Amino acid sequence: MAPKPDDVRRRAVDRCRERNILIPTFAEMRDPQNIDPAVRRRLAHLDMQEPHPANLFRITWKNDVLTGGFAAPNCFEIPSELTGVRARIIGMVGKHFPTGAHKVGAAFGCLVPRLVNGQFDPTEQRAVWPSTGNYCRGGVFDSAVLGCQAVAILPEGMSRERFEWLEKMGAEIIATPGTEANVKEIFDACWDLQRKNPKDVILNQFAEMGNYLWHHAVTGPSAEEAFQMLAAPRDRFAAWVSATGSAGTIAAGDYLKKTIPGCRVGAAEPIQCPTLLSAGHGDHRIEGIGDKHVPWIHNVRMTDVVIAVDDRATLRLLRLFNEPAGQDLLSQRGLGDEVIAQLPLLGISSICNLLAAIKMSLYFEYDENDVIFMSLTDSADLYRSYLRGWNEERGAYTSLHAAVDHERFLLATTTDHMKELTYPDQKVIHNLKYFTWVEQQQRKTEELAALWNPLFWRDQVRMLKVWDESIREFNRDTGVLDRIRRETTPARQEHPEDPPVTESTNEPE
Repeated sequence: MAPKPDDVRRRAVDRCRERNILIPTFAEMRDPQNIDPAVRRRLAHLDMQEPHPANLFRITWKNDVLTGGFAAPNCFEIPSELTGVRARIIGMVGKHFPTGAHKVGAAFGCLVPRLVNGQFDPTEQRAVWPSTGNYCRGGVFDSAVLGCQAVAILPEGMSRERFEWLEKMGAEIIATPGTEANVKEIFDACWDLQRKNPKDVILNQFAEMGNYLWHHAVTGPSAEEAFQMLAAPRDRFAAWVSATGSAGTIAAGDYLKKTIPGCRVGAAEPIQCPTLLSAGHGDHRIEGIGDKHVPWIHNVRMTDVVIAVDDRATLRLLRLFNEPAGQDLLSQRGLGDEVIAQLPLLGISSICNLLAAIKMSLYFEYDENDVIFMSLTDSADLYRSYLRGWNEERGAYTSLHAAVDHERFLLATTTDHMKELTYPDQKVIHNLKYFTWVEQQQRKTEELAALWNPLFWRDQVRMLKVWDESIREFNRDTGVLDRIRRETTPARQEHPEDPPVTESTNEPE
């Protein structure tokens, strides 16, 4: 007999009380100024990468890496000297999250609503994280905080850094055949796990609305705030660009299109696997954006453009941005030292997004008053083994390599392999979901049809207020916030500038 939700929730409450775990709301991740001052003080001297309960409150775009507190959204403007286009291109920086990638937020969005509503028992059930790299790392981090068992599923061909981190965290690892585009093999491993242990909870980022809603509630508003912070009086928020991947990050574009008239959404994918562009398939090396299917949570009607990027370009530019010869070349071509020092903030999928933003700027003839935002999901830190391997296999990266790569893969970018989507084009992409989700994953055709209705997505967004209230009620039941306030009473007296303590009711829209 399956346990009752109330019993499961009670055990989750007890676990969080024992481990001193306070759960942040989506509103607090969107605006950390809503976080209780007693909680904020716990973060001042805490390593962001430690799986400590307080670091759940660092699942935000607004971490101040210098002070341990919070500040404006972390972003990085990439100058025209590098991109070759007039438009301003700004990346939201994912490195400054726990685990060094923003996917820890998507994992939170998938796990926590189940936890606080009695649908996941951290004392008995395992959390299974099917991924192409960063999502399973985020899930393992969240699981470690809760003290529950985690299973990471990812392709065997992903970067060595990902596997080393998972091993260090003590996660069970299932390495599936293939590389980035082999998502079906990940899904097959999930089915096999559930047959062996039905109690396992599969948190499939490609189908979990928590992934979509976290980005809608947190990433989208953070990009909007960054624009307001950086924009000149005549600037326009022109576009949000994101690799499709699990279709979580691109959901920020859904929020932005609703709030900013004229904003377009561009979906990037590899030329080597042009699923959205031409119902194509193939293998590619842009890690973190698994393909050969259309994610269940991709609201296709909100996507304006599909942009295919050559994976060879992303790998060559990774060397340009990180090798000394490449950085010297860019310095000679007018990039300042501060910009060059920040180029390692771009991992492989981030470079894919950059190239897609350049192509989109050229296609729509954006000028210096147009601002394109994109996601820098992770950084070069997760690909250092590739850089070392390429130097061993191909020889040192020289100034000639750097000059060729800058000219060929950045300044010579064109608008090839792009499609501006009509309504019928969007419907074709939506219909491709059938082959993965109905034929393979046992969804119903009626569910698929519902995804085409805009009211479906409106109703999903309304769940954010429900989830935040559930989180606040869960926290009241654990009593952890009161304990934290008592423990920090002396410190509170030393900080008279702190505002009065009130519970946040600011909700994401």
